[in-house]
Amino acid sequence: MSDITTERISTVVVGGGQAGLSVGYHLSRRGQEFAILDASQRVGDAWRNRWDSLRLFTPARYDGLDGMPFDAPPHYFPSKDEMADYLEAYAKQFELPVRSGVRVDGLSKSNGRFILATSEGGIEADNVVVAMSGWQRPHVPSAATELSSDIAQLHSAEYRSPDQLRAGDVLVIGAGNSGAEIALEIARGHRTYLAGPNTGQIPFSIEGPAGKVLVPFVLRVVFHRILTTSTPMGRRARPKKLSHGEPLIRTKAKALSAAGVQRVPRFIGTRGGLPLLEDEQVLDVANVIWCTGFDGSYPWINLPVFTHGKPNHDRGIVEDEPGLFFVGLKFLYSMSSSQIHGVGRDAARIADAIARRRPQEPGAKKQGAGVATMPSV
Repeated sequence: MSDITTERISTVVVGGGQAGLSVGYHLSRRGQEFAILDASQRVGDAWRNRWDSLRLFTPARYDGLDGMPFDAPPHYFPSKDEMADYLEAYAKQFELPVRSGVRVDGLSKSNGRFILATSEGGIEADNVVVAMSGWQRPHVPSAATELSSDIAQLHSAEYRSPDQLRAGDVLVIGAGNSGAEIALEIARGHRTYLAGPNTGQIPFSIEGPAGKVLVPFVLRVVFHRILTTSTPMGRRARPKKLSHGEPLIRTKAKALSAAGVQRVPRFIGTRGGLPLLEDEQVLDVANVIWCTGFDGSYPWINLPVFTHGKPNHDRGIVEDEPGLFFVGLKFLYSMSSSQIHGVGRDAARIADAIARRRPQEPGAKKQGAGVATMPSV
């Protein structure tokens, strides 16, 4: 990659969702040069392309990023499209330099500077902020290939509405929040099974009177101030939070039962092309919806900054690779780090760190600087 084909930008933010936009807002306020690269065709598509009936778990009062409140009644729970439109408006309001439709394929380092291989060419940068969530590549168990071709399969990332399903029974695999909400919706027209352990539920309705009092306390006190890497309680909660299922937030077990959703044990494989459960039960279904999460790894980053696939960082700052930062990770600093109302604090800290850094002096000539060919994101 030669000087002619390599663009130079002081700071590159990878990801144009709420984390990337929040970083952009704070970099702009500090007078920094930067660009935000996002593989989606339109700001907000990460929300826009989820299932049709999805609504946020947080009320509008806590759905705005720094500098621009969400324009809705405080206790209104926005739809995914309303959130997407808000993010698009946010980028326009602050004239953030988002380059949509630009995919980052590789990140390496040469002569003291970061080299990004993108779908639009090479970029050289002093700083790179990885502001992508862990919801990029859907994870589906390998046993999915053993299911009969007569069974329609969708991951939750592909699911939009029950209209996509074939006539017949449905098995939803994964009993977390996504699985429970999708199961509740499709049970109106299909016999529905929900496979996976019961992870519990919060003991109140987030949209009821108790929610108006308790949701703000949980979001701004418990998630934002108590459960952090700086508190003993937060450090104890962090590994448990990252490795166990979360309680159901909006959907209640009683509502699932009333809708006819049948809770069944964990999916363990197949038998005769049909789903096999932990209790040896085989389900003859026409549809399987995988609510089995996402691959949170970063195969496109060709730098030694990972332990067991997780980035090494101190509140988003990668000390072993100066100039590399992460924002938007689950529990990056607190429970609120990956949530809309909490990402701004982390973004401001990273923007401050970037503003304090001096640009790297060029080293040897950059003709022929290598960029590893990496999987796309």
